[in-house]
Amino acid sequence: MAEEKKGFFQRLKQGLFKTHQGLVNKIDQLVAGRKKIDADLLAELEEALITSDIGVRTTQDLLRDVSLKVQRKELEDADLLKKNLQEQMYHILSQQEKPFSLSAARPFVIMVIGVNGTGKTTTIGKMAQIFKAQGKSVLLVAADTFRAAAIEQLEIWGQRVGCDVIKQKSGADPSAVVFDGLHAAKSRGIDVIIVDTAGRLHTKVNLMEELKKVRRILEREMPGAPHEVLLVLDATTGQNSISQAKMFHQAVGVTGIVLTKLDGTAKGGIIIAISNELKIPLRYIGIGEKVDDLREFSARDFVEALF
Repeated sequence: MAEEKKGFFQRLKQGLFKTHQGLVNKIDQLVAGRKKIDADLLAELEEALITSDIGVRTTQDLLRDVSLKVQRKELEDADLLKKNLQEQMYHILSQQEKPFSLSAARPFVIMVIGVNGTGKTTTIGKMAQIFKAQGKSVLLVAADTFRAAAIEQLEIWGQRVGCDVIKQKSGADPSAVVFDGLHAAKSRGIDVIIVDTAGRLHTKVNLMEELKKVRRILEREMPGAPHEVLLVLDATTGQNSISQAKMFHQAVGVTGIVLTKLDGTAKGGIIIAISNELKIPLRYIGIGEKVDDLREFSARDFVEALF
């Protein structure tokens, strides 16, 4: 287990390499050779943070703390600046480090949402694998009936990880599929149900209405469900993922975030902005294509790997 954790940490470090170059190397360059923290350094630092997709608001929050400490003479050495930022980032991220407990209900119902291309169906397959490894029985529900390939993709994952998939033909009413899925799960004594949903653009009103309807059916057929509404975000979209999250949250109430594709981007800093601005728990991060490249989020591991 320790070896496996170490292996994942190494992959996380590699995955965050571009973000490390874009953010931490910039900080190192700014601090190099400077003895004290002055207005020029803070201005350059602000630019470095914003361009690393930490965003304006979160950058201002980070630098407000730095400025206060400089004024109070608690932070005078430029070398300690990086350590201060690291601690602040850890603090922001640790607030949203909340793995969910599957014991809250049986069946535990997870509704997965997000725009197309974020890695939603792949995330569902990888989560199913994680839960199966914990000895849970898992049922997948193909409620993304809008995109024919989505049903097939979910079936492939179902076969790969050994889970049944409840589906209807392409174009069927997603709520009807969800209804079937819930009743199948109850009759079979399933531990976890994962519902895939349609992922057209978050700006499409009819998609949001459809998601609300799916949520209503879940609530009606099983009081308390869905126990988790997981939003899958693609790290490569940077600041755009925040506006996506706000719209989905407004429509259906997001309870957790999965951030995928951290390995292919220099915009990994977005995770800090998401935590700080949205205050929605970070459940999982994805750093690659392999089945075990999706892991529960750890603020400590993330910040250590980044720095």
